[in-house]
Amino acid sequence: MSSATTVITGGASGLGLVTARHLVEAGQSIILVGRDAARIQAAADRLRTLAPAGDDAPALRTYTADLGQHSEVRDLALKLAADAVSVDVLINNAGAAFPRYEQTVDGVERTYAINHHAPFLLTHALLAEGALAPKARVINLSTFVEKRGRFDATNPDIAGTSWNSRFYNQINVYATSKLLSLLAARELARRLPDGMSIYNANPGMVKGTSINSNAGGLMRLTAPLFRPFAITPDEGVQTPVWLATTSPAPKPSGGFFSQSQPDTPSPLAQDDALARIVYDKTAALLGLDPTA
Repeated sequence: MSSATTVITGGASGLGLVTARHLVEAGQSIILVGRDAARIQAAADRLRTLAPAGDDAPALRTYTADLGQHSEVRDLALKLAADAVSVDVLINNAGAAFPRYEQTVDGVERTYAINHHAPFLLTHALLAEGALAPKARVINLSTFVEKRGRFDATNPDIAGTSWNSRFYNQINVYATSKLLSLLAARELARRLPDGMSIYNANPGMVKGTSINSNAGGLMRLTAPLFRPFAITPDEGVQTPVWLATTSPAPKPSGGFFSQSQPDTPSPLAQDDALARIVYDKTAALLGLDPTA
């Protein structure tokens, strides 16, 4: 997929920007999405110096959206569709971990809004607008930390608001949001049109990323303990880059991948019945009609 058009959320810095660099060097046209217009434009300007020269040089475009707000996620999909963008690869890279409980304007916990709702909503909105190419690949940035996810499996809280009345453990909130995203992707893989695929990419423990430096709280305090075992950002993006470029499309769709190969997530993440519940509850929360 060397000539593919790839949309990368959270592309202004960190793993998103490093992923974009690798894909630009591979000849893909890149669309960077970020919440700060100046930062996302500066990132695109840096990437243009790496793009192959000539008439066949890949395009580099930017869009601004705050993915913590459902309305801005929907608007982003509408803008991409209005600009006749055919998305071959969607990399839902943007992620966050916050040290304390806060709700967004949509009345949901903000970690969940960015890590679970945004990729789910953007994928479905692009699908509804016909902006995903027939053989599109959706890649959600996941994590091995999902094994620490905590929720009531009989009635999963997909809004995250239950954390307001229980101990707000930053790592567990982050892990739970990622586990919910894994489960939703597992069910979406079953519902996607033939030819499309969705993947969950585990970059591993990566040093120097904003998820570590900007997290605050316990995650920031413990980050130095794990630094000797962390890998570089260039190593961390190998799995999403491989999922975006390798041919034919990797199997299985809906799977969890580490080190550019299928991996096994937590037992809870492999529960098909729970995946259907999480998917349906998330679609209902976001006001979406589930795909057939």
